[in-house]
Amino acid sequence: MSEVESITRLAKPKKKGILGLIFSRFFIIVVLILLELAVLILPIILMQDFLHHFYIGLTIFTLIILLYLFNSKMDSTAKLTWMLIISVLQVAGALMLLFTQTNTGHRLIKEKANQRIAETKDAIPQDPQVIKRLREEDSYTDDLVTYLNRSGCFPAFAETETTYFPSGEEKFQAMLEELSKAEKYIFMEYFIIEEGYMWGKILEILIAKAKEGVDVRVMFDGMCEISTLPSNYCKLLEAEGIKAKSYAPIMPFLSSHYNYRDHRKICVIDGKVAFNGGVNLADEYINAVERFGHWKDTAVMLKGDAVRSFTLMFLQMWNITEDDKPDFKEVYAPAADSDRIHSSGYVIPFCDCPLDEDKVGEAVYMDILNRAGRYVHVMTPYLILDGELATALKYAGQRGIDVKLILPGIPDKKIAYSLAKSHYRELLEAGVKIYEYTPGFVHAKVWTCDDEKAVVGTINLDYRSLYHHFECATYMYRTDCISEIERDFQDTLAKCREITLETVRDMGVFYKIMGPVAKLIAPLL
Repeated sequence: MSEVESITRLAKPKKKGILGLIFSRFFIIVVLILLELAVLILPIILMQDFLHHFYIGLTIFTLIILLYLFNSKMDSTAKLTWMLIISVLQVAGALMLLFTQTNTGHRLIKEKANQRIAETKDAIPQDPQVIKRLREEDSYTDDLVTYLNRSGCFPAFAETETTYFPSGEEKFQAMLEELSKAEKYIFMEYFIIEEGYMWGKILEILIAKAKEGVDVRVMFDGMCEISTLPSNYCKLLEAEGIKAKSYAPIMPFLSSHYNYRDHRKICVIDGKVAFNGGVNLADEYINAVERFGHWKDTAVMLKGDAVRSFTLMFLQMWNITEDDKPDFKEVYAPAADSDRIHSSGYVIPFCDCPLDEDKVGEAVYMDILNRAGRYVHVMTPYLILDGELATALKYAGQRGIDVKLILPGIPDKKIAYSLAKSHYRELLEAGVKIYEYTPGFVHAKVWTCDDEKAVVGTINLDYRSLYHHFECATYMYRTDCISEIERDFQDTLAKCREITLETVRDMGVFYKIMGPVAKLIAPLL
């Protein structure tokens, strides 16, 4: 072999054997990929039996939850919402439903509330002569009184003077005057108290009265302590001689109790005077500051026997957190100066407790719609309806009743405004007329019917008011101020724009999309 041949042989590449393949980068990559697939697939293969049983168990669990949901006393609209949630989030949705239904965190409060209601079931006896006269007038109001007294102590009263305030400013001035006359006690319960001009003027009087020995008590919803008041506000008031409580203060623990807020507005002075309505104790309610244009709100003042009902409502709520059996002596005492009051009609103060099974506010509103002969006129800030109330409104319109709704022209919550608009078409097609208050925001909760009935209070046409909040209102039948309430409705109507089917068609894209989407979870908002 020549030298050249020898060199040429040495230069020829060697064929790769099996070892070369094994240690090549390609082989290593392939092996790693197969290993990754094995990591992903093998557990599935090995856990097939487990997963099979798991999904069977999950299906059975979901069916049990749905069976529970269908047989619950929840309204049909809320059931549909929960069905949607559970269909998308089986486990999380079911656990969420169970959490809300088991009332975690407020069983004790519920027991105390029901105990206080039971203790005072007969605190204010119904005058049989009043019921007799109501029956003789064929008003069917006596039936309503019978219903109301199933869930509490809500008698009908005669000889009660009623004064209607078409604005928060007028109510504020009247309240200042009445507070300055207090001699025995002042009881105040409000959803919102905010430091500012309105509360500052009221607080000056409360501090002065406390120094005079007047029993001054102030109760507000616990949300105020994270939004409008310092967290130690009760202690600040107590330092001035004022007894103070917050309902359901926000604490760092998980509880469905926070879903139930104290939305009531009550002021009682010496058993002589009571105020009720939509007006909270913050500056926008008297237009001292502007938030959403002009703030339209309303209230009523009562003088006479019916004041006792608001005294009872306040003391029931105040004593929910008391361990000892409370003293309701202020309730059992006859209303001061009631013998001097001579007025027409009847007054039925009532409240709605979310911890029982009665939806009192909705029942009263539906009673008005179903018994109306000529008209039902409503002012409300929100329109988030369940199936029953939507049907009642449409039925009233379809049978020729003049149903008119006044809602805000400038919303405070865009989602709530979108939800209201999602009901417009079906109501308009049923003959219900809808108007929006162009100067600003309507916060009033007012109903008038046939020049004979009216309700002024705190109860909105939304799920929170009708299902989740402590609420109160004043039902009036043939009282002197009903004509004034209807006149105020007409005056407010003159400042509104009418909503038509064409208006609905021209609605902005945001509302057209957001309304139907938000409607899916409306009962949870």
